Amino acid sequence: MNYFLTYTVYVLILSVLMGISTWKLFKKMGYSPLFAFIPFYNYFIILKETKHPKWWAILSYLPIVGPIMMSVFHIYLMKKFGKTLFQHQLLTVILPFIYMATVNYSKDAEVEDESANDLFLTDEEKNVKKKDTFIGSITFAVVFATIIHVFVTQPFGIPTGSMERTLLVGDFLFVNKWSYGYRLPMRPVAIPFLQGTIMDTGEKGNPKDDPKSYVEGIKLPYSRILQFNKPQRNDVVVFNYPQDSVHIAIDRKDPYVKRCVAVAGDTFEMRGGRLFVNGKPETVLGDQEVQHAYTVNTGSQLDIPSLYNTYGFLPVREIQTEKGFIYAFQGLTDKTAAEIKTLPNVVSMEESIFPKDSATVSYKLNADKSAYTKSIDTTQSIFPINKPWNQDWYGPLKIPKKGDVVAINKETLPTYRWIISEYEHNSLVERDNQIFINGQPATSYTIKQDYYMMIGDNRDASLDARFFGFVPEENIVGKPMFTWMSVQGVFSDASSTYQAPKKIRWDRMFKATNTGEANKTSYWWIAAMILILFFGWEYFVKLFRKDKKEENL
Repeated sequence: MNYFLTYTVYVLILSVLMGISTWKLFKKMGYSPLFAFIPFYNYFIILKETKHPKWWAILSYLPIVGPIMMSVFHIYLMKKFGKTLFQHQLLTVILPFIYMATVNYSKDAEVEDESANDLFLTDEEKNVKKKDTFIGSITFAVVFATIIHVFVTQPFGIPTGSMERTLLVGDFLFVNKWSYGYRLPMRPVAIPFLQGTIMDTGEKGNPKDDPKSYVEGIKLPYSRILQFNKPQRNDVVVFNYPQDSVHIAIDRKDPYVKRCVAVAGDTFEMRGGRLFVNGKPETVLGDQEVQHAYTVNTGSQLDIPSLYNTYGFLPVREIQTEKGFIYAFQGLTDKTAAEIKTLPNVVSMEESIFPKDSATVSYKLNADKSAYTKSIDTTQSIFPINKPWNQDWYGPLKIPKKGDVVAINKETLPTYRWIISEYEHNSLVERDNQIFINGQPATSYTIKQDYYMMIGDNRDASLDARFFGFVPEENIVGKPMFTWMSVQGVFSDASSTYQAPKKIRWDRMFKATNTGEANKTSYWWIAAMILILFFGWEYFVKLFRKDKKEENL
């Protein structure tokens, strides 16, 4: 079932529930009971009768926003029939159609004229009414922010150094969700602003036992609208981590940001730590700073804080030996590496490159009743696991394209297993030395969507497509637009002996990303205008109304 058909079914189900639980109330307000069953129009009538802006009705069934607005409209309706106490509102929110049905079918439910009762309100009741007005303002501020968050742009923080020095740890970005067409929400009932889980309530660092921020059972299929372009080579892209084992919902998987180095149909390869696409060296843009790991031997201790002042945070592991110190730098640009090599206490320095034909395979221990057993940790092992590849010597690997027909056998299955079974939702079984797809013997498979290769600019400190494999088109979120805040030291790096001192990086704030230019434009003036409009809007509206009132007098 496609997205809009599924969405329509949900709307019809909710409309029937609304009608069954409120038709008598609509009749008492002077309307046909059938109007209670009509989507959008039923809420339009409630807003009209309760003297609220009628255009709010269009928010009734929007994903994520809709459930909030419905609760608000239901409360308005119950207040219309005198159910104003806190417990009434709580029941309306928690058990909407059940509680409204009890009011609907009760004999004493009558419309109350709120304006007539205002004359007889006590000071305490007036304060309660003011409080309700304030809560209503807060609710709609949350709704407005949720609309922006869900349908326009989403804030995103950089917690790891996989894109250093292009995007720094502690950069906070706004992501344009329309860059590659808007991906429609797939879990329409969810807590606003939360990605996958609500909070860490179980085993620390284990999200599998944490409560989810969305309702898994109410779901919509993947669909994208107004897709005028697709990710291009060298785009910095935000996407949902493909092999997230905690969340089945694609749009609720952990967000990652990497550079798209190869698109569908390209051939990707790493040779001695250098990246090649279709047999040619990668094109490095002006705002891209590729890095590599280095091992430095020194006769005496390096002044790391001084290096931070010169180059910014450089994650490094320091080891003291009898002869001096060994420094394993996580990632240095060619320029920074050349300058560190000239320091007087540096004895030797070499780039850390894995030997060719040595596979990067990690194992995890599994608790067994009889003994501990080892199994491959696919998240920390090079993809696919049957190739003698590592981070520095990888491929060549062709990126699958929609319509490609690929051979399926024991050798190629590790490459395409996740595509067939997880990303394109087929049943995949190996039995009697044969491969079965959807119950049928298979020697080939036709790819159903485009895939991409996403790699971090900090090549030796990046958990990227070399580990988790191809990124499906359905996992693409969008492109970062600009950095709205940048704070050094806000995230600690467990792999580094030294930590970056905390400071705000003012020079990075409100600067565009993804332009390809080394010197990016600052958009401070746009940010200032938005803040003035946001905080000054109410003032200007009141000023306009005051002038208009004086003119009428």
